[in-house]
Amino acid sequence: MATTSQPLRGKAACKKIFWAVFPHACFILSLVIYAFLGALMFRHIEGSQEVTPSGEYIAFLQNLTFLTRNFSDDMTENYEKYKNNIRGLFSTADPAWFISPEERWNFFGSLFFCCTVFTTVGYGNTYPVTRTGKYLCMLYAFFGIPLMFLVLTDMGDILATVLSKCYNKFRKLQTKILASKLCSGSTCSKRNELKSRAQSKTVINEPLMIMEVLKSQSGMKHSQVKYRNVELFEMLIARENENTQPARNKSMERWSSCPELTREKTVSRVIKNFDKIGKELEKLDVPIVLMVLVIFVYISCAAAILPKWEKKMDFEEAFYFCFITLTTIGFGDTKLEHPRFFLFLSLYLIIGMEIVFIAFKLGQDRLIVLYKKVISFCAEKNMPSKKIYPK
Repeated sequence: MATTSQPLRGKAACKKIFWAVFPHACFILSLVIYAFLGALMFRHIEGSQEVTPSGEYIAFLQNLTFLTRNFSDDMTENYEKYKNNIRGLFSTADPAWFISPEERWNFFGSLFFCCTVFTTVGYGNTYPVTRTGKYLCMLYAFFGIPLMFLVLTDMGDILATVLSKCYNKFRKLQTKILASKLCSGSTCSKRNELKSRAQSKTVINEPLMIMEVLKSQSGMKHSQVKYRNVELFEMLIARENENTQPARNKSMERWSSCPELTREKTVSRVIKNFDKIGKELEKLDVPIVLMVLVIFVYISCAAAILPKWEKKMDFEEAFYFCFITLTTIGFGDTKLEHPRFFLFLSLYLIIGMEIVFIAFKLGQDRLIVLYKKVISFCAEKNMPSKKIYPK
């Protein structure tokens, strides 16, 4: 029985872990599938478009042709003026004019565009041009943004639980260290003596064995105690059997007798897990300074790694880019030359947005508390003072 029950218990534990992780994996997998389907859709629509030169592109080519025709080898005096004109002309040029749609809207470029849409970053350097692409972009964002916020809320619960547990352990360790420093040798020895005396005075009443009960009953009359001994004997035997036998797994018995009951129980448990989304995030209570420190360290790590493949970026510009990205501002003034490398750090982007989201939630709670204090203080000041009239 022991060998057969252990595999059943292991299967039950694996099922329990699976159904506990299932809601979180379901949200993340849905977002990944949604991003991949959007990348395939925009790659097909925007990548197969026919390139038609715009009026700005034609004007750019006309001005460039005019400058090159007026240039000659003996223009030594007007060389600086010509160079400034060329720089000003190329500063107005759009980089999209020199990239074909197939190259711009490849799978990785389309996937990067989808990530900027449902994360509400929107750098602005990649955007749909066709009318069908614009309509589908609005529809894609309409369903993708709620899904992204659902993933952020769900993963925020996990991060909130981890942060609260780490912070509570740190506070307990801090209190233990302070207590050990404040506790002197004499006071601690006195406390230990008092504890030892209290422990020595406590008497542990252990349950009597069957033979001891029978011996204690042997001095009594046989006629009066006959049936009482039999009842005590049966009760003690039943109690020892309960203590020695292993605890039955009620879920296993229910599964073996009626598996539909356990299925309904697991389904209801999974539904309850879906209902608990966002509850742990509301319970989180850590200092806002700690969250700011976590955000600073998190962005600094990426700012130190990002210039390894983005050669035009230094640490300060990479820090600025990561902050603008994680806060979903996305000006687009700092662009990535290799966006496909940054796509592999999409997990970094999602986790970073969750950390910033938690920090904003804590800041919102602190502001609400501050407003409550200000309003209560103003209400107390404006309340009329009670006048005491003489009797």
